[in-house]
Amino acid sequence: MTQVGKILVLVIMAFSLVFLGISTMVFVTSKNWKDATAKKDGEVKKVRSELQTAQAAVDAAKKTLEENQARAQQETKGLETRIRTLEEQNKRDLTEITKVREELAVQLATAKISVEDAEARRNETTLLRQQKSAVEKQANEYQLRQADLNDKIRELERMLDTATKNNSDLRERVAKYTTLLQSKGLSTDITQIKGMENPPPVTGEVKKVDPTNKRLEITIGSDDGLVVGHELYLYRTKPRAEYLGRGQIIAVDPDQSVVRVLGNTVQGKKIKEGDIVSSTIIPRF
Repeated sequence: MTQVGKILVLVIMAFSLVFLGISTMVFVTSKNWKDATAKKDGEVKKVRSELQTAQAAVDAAKKTLEENQARAQQETKGLETRIRTLEEQNKRDLTEITKVREELAVQLATAKISVEDAEARRNETTLLRQQKSAVEKQANEYQLRQADLNDKIRELERMLDTATKNNSDLRERVAKYTTLLQSKGLSTDITQIKGMENPPPVTGEVKKVDPTNKRLEITIGSDDGLVVGHELYLYRTKPRAEYLGRGQIIAVDPDQSVVRVLGNTVQGKKIKEGDIVSSTIIPRF
């Protein structure tokens, strides 16, 4: 029972008690029972009428209360439906907020990466600019060096032209000298010519003499620094030291050479095996 119903019941009970009290008082104090009864009947009717009116009011209030309860229940259902709708919407909103937060976190991470990448690119750009500046500086230096090299190349080309011309002249002169040497019966080997200019300090022995006494085989050769054209002095040490003459190498091996006797020996003496050949012992005339 609702609060309004309880109030109505209490009101009816109050009216009943009042009616009972009045009836008792009238019944005790009244001398004319008939008049009192009639009066009481009228009062009862009045009370009944008031009771009916009150009952009608209670019924109306009850009906109003039921209507209000029905409306309240309907509104409650609507509110519950609205609450469920709002809860579902709230869940969807929470899910959306969570998704947005996750996306925001991803975007923040992406933005951080982008900022770091931009910083790295900025540093890389700075480094590339420095490298470009260094390369440009180096390129300028290379251009200067290239200009110097071009000048040197032109100078070397002029020197090459001069050297080519000088080489041509030297070839002509060498050809002339070669022809002249060959016409004189001399060797054109530059090593022999240099050897002839600077004979090595050597000493050897005669190990074989031809019958004409004009060709000799000696015990020293190219290993000792001798070349064709070298001139050696001929000596004899036994039984006494004496100078015999000069000889020129006409053939050379590593450990022996062939010598041609130049001119006549001293007093026509014969060369013998064991005689000495030397480039260091110079005769005194």
